[in-house]
Amino acid sequence: MTHSDADATASPLEFVSRILGQAWRDLLSVYYANTPIWRLLKSVGLLFFGFFCWSASNLVLSYGIDWTILRYTRSYGFVLILWGPLTHAVIVPLVIRLRRSAQTPTLRTIARQGSKINISIFLAIVLVLGTFPVGPMTLDFQTTLQGGSGSDVNPDLLCTRSDGEIHCHLSESEGIDHVVVTSGDREVERVDEPPFEFTIREDNLEEVVGQQEFVVELQDEGGDTIRRYRRYVSSIPET
Repeated sequence: MTHSDADATASPLEFVSRILGQAWRDLLSVYYANTPIWRLLKSVGLLFFGFFCWSASNLVLSYGIDWTILRYTRSYGFVLILWGPLTHAVIVPLVIRLRRSAQTPTLRTIARQGSKINISIFLAIVLVLGTFPVGPMTLDFQTTLQGGSGSDVNPDLLCTRSDGEIHCHLSESEGIDHVVVTSGDREVERVDEPPFEFTIREDNLEEVVGQQEFVVELQDEGGDTIRRYRRYVSSIPET
């Protein structure tokens, strides 16, 4: 009986199961493809896919759409940028080599379970960083989208938190008249003098979709916004 004949007599459930099984086998064959060109294609493909997930999630989050799933797709993309090329350039070739040459029971076990161990570590890192994001993985596109006057004033906003307080300062203050800090619809701090350092309390901040956040606006003499930063409390490092 040919595959076409088998497909014609199979029930819908068997047909779907057969299609999924074949797709899984094809995916595994690509995952373990170990020629140099395949390693290069997979590494570059995952690098670009990771960058897309990371930047697209940050872009949507910058608009204030703070869905929980976006934090984990952001984390997935951020980790994949490094982990994808590492997996297909180093880990998969190493696992394949171990399967052929492992001499001890421990190495043979690692060789058999290497891919599962690798994926488990990857997913664990994604979950941890999705729950507790670190500074380098968060981008605030509103700084660019709502920058306002087109001024070249673009200092870094550096924040740390300790004992329920958040302390922030700017890397430079030239071209700034004053700084306004808001949370929700409330103004929680205003600084009129350089170097525009400020300290705010965490329990004085509003929650947006279950996460405390605040917005820092750098304004000129006319009250126009030069730069705008959104910060989530959970992404600020503790000291």
